[in-house]
Amino acid sequence: MGVLPKEVVREIIKENNFQTPQEIMKFLKDSFKDILQEMLEAEMDVHLGYSKGEKLPANSDNTRNGYSSKTVRSELRPVELNIPRDRKGEYNPKIVPKYSRDVSGIEEKVISLYAKGMSTRDIHEQIKELYGVEVSAELVSKITERIVPEIKEWQNRPIEKVYPFIIGISF
Repeated sequence: MGVLPKEVVREIIKENNFQTPQEIMKFLKDSFKDILQEMLEAEMDVHLGYSKGEKLPANSDNTRNGYSSKTVRSELRPVELNIPRDRKGEYNPKIVPKYSRDVSGIEEKVISLYAKGMSTRDIHEQIKELYGVEVSAELVSKITERIVPEIKEWQNRPIEKVYPFIIGISF
C-alpha cells in the first residue's frame, strides 16, 4: 500500500485547516466514499474500453447507462455509492461486487469469531465494541449459517488410519 508523499499530506492539512482529530476522521470518511466512487468509475472505463466523455470506440457497442444507488457498510460508516451501469448489463464491479452490502471485511471477522467458539450475542457485542458498527444478532446468524454446511462437511470428512509425519532435527 502506498503512502502519500509528505508534500501532499501538508497540502491536505493546509487546505482543510484541521483543528482536531475528529476533523481529520471526518475528512477520511468523506475521502473514503470519493475514492470508492472513483474506483467504480475507473472499473467501468476499463470494462468499456474508454473513459467517460470520450468518443465511443468503433469496435464497441456497449455504453454507459446511468447509475444505481447502493448503500454499503464500512468500518468508517455507511456509504452511499452510485454504481455505474452499462447498456448491456455486463458490468460487474470488483471493488464493490453485486449483492455485496459490506466493504469492511466484517463478514470475515464474524466468521473468525464464530470459529473461535463465540456465541452470536458475543460476536454482536465484540463487533460493536471494536468497530463501533451495529451488527444485529440476526445478521451474525445469517453469516454463520452460510458456513455451517462447510463446517459439518469438514467435521464428517473421512479420516485416515495413519498420518505419517517427519521431524527434522538440525544441529
